[in-house]
Amino acid sequence: MSKRTSLRDFQESLASRIRAAASEATPSARLSFEAGGTHWLVRLESAGEVLAVPEIARVPLTQSWFVGVANVRGVLFGISDFGAFLGGPPSALGVESRLLLIGQPHAINAALLVTRLAGLRNLREFERSRRNGAAAKWAEKAWRDAEGRIWHELDSTRLLSHREFLNVAMH
Repeated sequence: MSKRTSLRDFQESLASRIRAAASEATPSARLSFEAGGTHWLVRLESAGEVLAVPEIARVPLTQSWFVGVANVRGVLFGISDFGAFLGGPPSALGVESRLLLIGQPHAINAALLVTRLAGLRNLREFERSRRNGAAAKWAEKAWRDAEGRIWHELDSTRLLSHREFLNVAMH
């Protein structure tokens, strides 16, 4: 099986599982990802689409965390390096890097560059934790997994409507 077929199969399987989880009466599934050394969860109805990183056109005179714009099926999306936005170093693009079209459910052409997608997680496998650190500003809730790692639940509405995120021009 070729690598292209394997990636396509993975994406189709993930899309199928996301649709099934989204149809739960009380959704407990979250899409998980890593960015800037932190672990994140996002509600499926807020997640939008996940893509391999396409070619990105740089935009001069913008914040260091604003990577640029990318053409996704004929529509331009503004790409923000979520880890760098949180105050970490710029993300290195690798084979596991992904774009999370976080603005799609809100009719905003915004995408987050994330280090890697970590699949679907069930909240029943976590216990509530306290929000803390720079990530807490954008987190709806925080959770602790069985290994003791903290996972922040992204409040995409808060992020997408916040002036700090929307102001990509250099000051």
